[in-house]
Amino acid sequence: MAVNAEDLQWFSKRFDAITDNIERVIQGKRDAIELMTICLLSSGHALVEDVPGVGKTLLAKSLARSIDCSFQRVQFTPDLLPSDVTGVSVWDRDASSFVFRPGPIFANVVLGDEINRASPKTQAALLEAMEEGQVTVDAVTRPLGPPFIVIATQNPIEHEGTYPLPEAQLDRFMMRLAVGYPSRDKELEMLDTHGIQSTFTDLEPVVHADDIIQMTDIARRIHVADVIKTYLVELADATRNDPDLLLGASPRATLYLQRASRTHAAVHGRDYVAPDDVKALLTPVLNHRLILRPEAQMRGVTVDAVIEGVGQGVPVPGTRTNG
Repeated sequence: MAVNAEDLQWFSKRFDAITDNIERVIQGKRDAIELMTICLLSSGHALVEDVPGVGKTLLAKSLARSIDCSFQRVQFTPDLLPSDVTGVSVWDRDASSFVFRPGPIFANVVLGDEINRASPKTQAALLEAMEEGQVTVDAVTRPLGPPFIVIATQNPIEHEGTYPLPEAQLDRFMMRLAVGYPSRDKELEMLDTHGIQSTFTDLEPVVHADDIIQMTDIARRIHVADVIKTYLVELADATRNDPDLLLGASPRATLYLQRASRTHAAVHGRDYVAPDDVKALLTPVLNHRLILRPEAQMRGVTVDAVIEGVGQGVPVPGTRTNG
């Protein structure tokens, strides 16, 4: 069913309500807030990677607080077990049977704080949940109800006692985001607003979980023309053939880019995906999936520079090229 103007207006009103509510706490970081919200509405997961103290955890908690839904936080540590995330079956003496006690993964918004501190075995416990929306424990598969998003944080500069996320885990995150330091004016403003008490404590939900499900459905119905689909495939193919890259974008990345582009189009009030929607999301969707060749790293090449080159090198639909 096609998306009408009334749907888009309803979508935009609630999207702005969520992002405005979060911005009361995370000031001056509208881009990061909008990208994380787009990730949620695209049924994706977000990896927030930045230095300590810039508000990674607070951003995730503010998103959860803005929605009337269930929220769980998992503090990843080296001794965390997979069952601490997924849940465990325990013996019930009264019922004379095993009873499943769900873990924190059974929530709408799951915050995995400092995910790279957990062992690979515990990190792997997230793979099925993130990709298939279900959890299998003791040969029983249990679905995770929508909406569902895993927001993981990690510190890029602290290596002691950490386990780098494997490519299979990274590829399941739709986007990697950076919060960054606030501007001078925003940091001064932060001293006034957060100096005595954080504004997070006053945050109230502005939408319901059912609204998120409906917004996700609207985004999925945004039209993607065949030329845009071809453009998405050509962008992914360009990364796979780039001489500076050891590993290019996966087919999952192409699917995620299309889903996120649909949501981006809905945010901007359009019932169709434009090339600008795709280009706006290239870096957050691709930058954690691409691996540089060692010789390219030695030359000072960066992944972001490669993505920029790919974006400029692949012809945009509807434009003419000379020759």
